[in-house]
Amino acid sequence: MADKVDLSAKKPQNKARTKTPKTEVDKTKTKNVAWWKVVLDILALLVWVGASVVVAQLVVGHLMIWILGAETFVQPVWTAVFSASSYLLALVLVILVPPKISVAFKLVNKHKDGKIKTINNKTTPKAMGRTELGLRGWPTWTDIGLSLVGFIVYLMLAAGLTALFMFFPWFAEVADQSQDVGFNVLNSGLDRVVAFITLVVIAPIAEEIIFRGWLYRKLRIKLSEKTSNLTGMVITILLVSLLFGLIHMQWNVGVNVFALSVVLCGLREITGTIYAGILLHMLKNGIAFYMLYVLGIG
Repeated sequence: MADKVDLSAKKPQNKARTKTPKTEVDKTKTKNVAWWKVVLDILALLVWVGASVVVAQLVVGHLMIWILGAETFVQPVWTAVFSASSYLLALVLVILVPPKISVAFKLVNKHKDGKIKTINNKTTPKAMGRTELGLRGWPTWTDIGLSLVGFIVYLMLAAGLTALFMFFPWFAEVADQSQDVGFNVLNSGLDRVVAFITLVVIAPIAEEIIFRGWLYRKLRIKLSEKTSNLTGMVITILLVSLLFGLIHMQWNVGVNVFALSVVLCGLREITGTIYAGILLHMLKNGIAFYMLYVLGIG
């Protein structure tokens, strides 16, 4: 069993990234953690992220309906406002709220040791920074190249999983269903631009930060307390990808994005950042956008 888990890039890709300290977990301090506590923590993380995404959509959606009326969502601009606002609220709930909850519900004994606030003699939890979220440095040519390779791997994996699920009659019945992305009517060039920015730019960035940034890192560290580095990586990839598939709430779409998430998590593990994943996610959504709204396929 490995003594430490390193979630940073295997090799720094540029000078900006070399200054980032590695994140390590000391097994000597966590080896006595009970399995049931680790499992509960993992379930709490999964539920928190899933609930945050759903609650954000419900809150923003109902607020917009109350203020502007239900017919508002027919207009692409307001659909874009809804999506962007939902992602923003989800990011706040996922990243910024948990540390506040820990202190508010006294999960830590709030006192000061010098200038450092501590809880049960542990440093007060803080929101993840840019480095921890996988946004260290800037995208590199390696990220671009890996995103293209990842896209090919994703296509093969998605095709294989879809073919496997086609053996189940209940899946075959819904395999041809189109994904509801919210933009049902695009009447002008401006409408297409707004939809493109929302689906191909905002959605990939927000989803990668939440799932392959925040959640992946949290689960990876938590699982390292009781498993080897390889086992923790595999379990983390599967858990993140399962949740990512479930929140899309369509069987055929869920299987497809599960395959996508597996590759995205792999890129996160290889590079130590989420830039390659963001680029791959944008490429996938961009092609889907072109097929759906330009060619009219889907």
